[in-house]
Amino acid sequence: MSELIRCTKCVLPETHETIHFDGDGVCGVCRQQEVKQVQVDWSKKKEELGALIAEYKGKNDYDCLIPFSGGKDSTWTLYYLMKEYGLKPLVVRFDHGFLRLNLHENTNKVLRRLGADFHTFTPNWKVVQRLMLQSFLEKGDFCWHCHTGIFSYPMWVAIRYNIPLIFWGEPSAEYTSYYSYDTPEEVDEKRFNRYVNLGINAEDMFVRLGGLVEKRELKPFSYPPLKELRKIGYRSVCLGSYIPWDVKMQSQVIMDELGWKGDEVENVPPGYTYEKIECYLQGVRDYIKYIKRGYTRPAHLASIDIRNGRITREEGMRLVRDYEGKKPASLEVFLKFVGLTEDEFYKIAMSHMVSPYQHDPSAVVSGKKTHDYDAWSQEGPMPREEALKQMAQRSGGQA
Repeated sequence: MSELIRCTKCVLPETHETIHFDGDGVCGVCRQQEVKQVQVDWSKKKEELGALIAEYKGKNDYDCLIPFSGGKDSTWTLYYLMKEYGLKPLVVRFDHGFLRLNLHENTNKVLRRLGADFHTFTPNWKVVQRLMLQSFLEKGDFCWHCHTGIFSYPMWVAIRYNIPLIFWGEPSAEYTSYYSYDTPEEVDEKRFNRYVNLGINAEDMFVRLGGLVEKRELKPFSYPPLKELRKIGYRSVCLGSYIPWDVKMQSQVIMDELGWKGDEVENVPPGYTYEKIECYLQGVRDYIKYIKRGYTRPAHLASIDIRNGRITREEGMRLVRDYEGKKPASLEVFLKFVGLTEDEFYKIAMSHMVSPYQHDPSAVVSGKKTHDYDAWSQEGPMPREEALKQMAQRSGGQA
C-alpha cells in the first residue's frame, strides 16, 4: 500500500488520534508546541501554581493527592511538588496488574528518599481479565481497566480522605489535540469521558458484560458523582499546565536526584529507556496500535524530540523504520491472560484498523524478549471456554 501521509515537521501520520494538518502540512500537535514555547507566559503560570497551592496547603491532613504509577511523569510530579513547595501529599497508585520489578524498586526508592505516605490498590484479577477482553473486542484496546482506574480511583480516595487538590502530570495537549495549551484543561469527568474511557463508562461496561461481573465490582473504574467531589471543593489539575513539560530533562533529574532507573521496553529505541517502563504488556499495546493505525511509540518519541530540536526529521524517520511494527514477545503472555488464539487476536485487532492504513500480518517480524521477560507473572490465565463464552455473548450468541 502507499505510505501514510505524515506531518511535514514531525513524523506523526494521518492515522494519529485527533490529528489535523494545516496548509503547510504541519500537524496540530506541533502547532500546539509552538503555542507552548512562544505564547504561554510560564512565569505567570508559575505564579498561578503558587497561588493554587497556597489556597490548600496546611488545611487538611494532606496538602494534595498525587496519582502515581512510578513512571517518569508521576515521579517528576511528586518530586517537583515536594521539593519546590514542601507539600505533604498522599501518593495513590492504581496497580493495573502488570507492574515490572524495576518499577517496584524505583517506587520503593523514590518514596523512601522523598518521604511520603503511599496508598496502592490492585483490582480483582478475574474482573480485570473480563474487562481486558471486552474492551479489546469493543475498541481494539485491552487497557480500559487501566485508563479508567488510573483516572477514577484516585478521585474516590480524594473523597474518602478529604483531599480537594489533585495533581496529575502532563496535560493531554502535550501529545494530542483534545485540548490546547491556550485553553484551561481541568482533569474532570468531562475530560474523562472525552479522552480517557474509550467512550465506554462503567454503566456501559456492566451492560456489555451481561452479568459476567457485578455492578459494584466496577466502582473503581467509575468516575465519582460530581456532588461528592463538590462537597470537598475539589480541584484536579495537570502540573504541566503550570510549568513547561520536558520529559528528557525531567527524567534525567529524577535519575540524578532520586536514583530512579529506566528500563528496556519492547520495540522502544535504546535512547528512550525512560519511556513506559511501568507495564510488561506495553509492547502488546503498542503492537495493537501499529495494527490499527500503522505507527506506534517510536514515531511518538521521535516527534517529541524533533519538536524540541534534539533530532532531525530524517533521524526520526530512521527510528520509525528500525523499531516500529515488530511482534512483541509479550503477545504470548497477553493471549494467555484473555484466552485468545493468535489468529483471533489478529482478526479482532484488524477489525479496528483506521483508514487508510491496511495491516499486512505476513510482513510481521518478531521482536526480542526483554531482560526480565522470564520474571513476568503469567499466573491466572483465562480458561478457553470462558473466553469463548464472552466472545459469543458479544456477537449475539454466534461463537
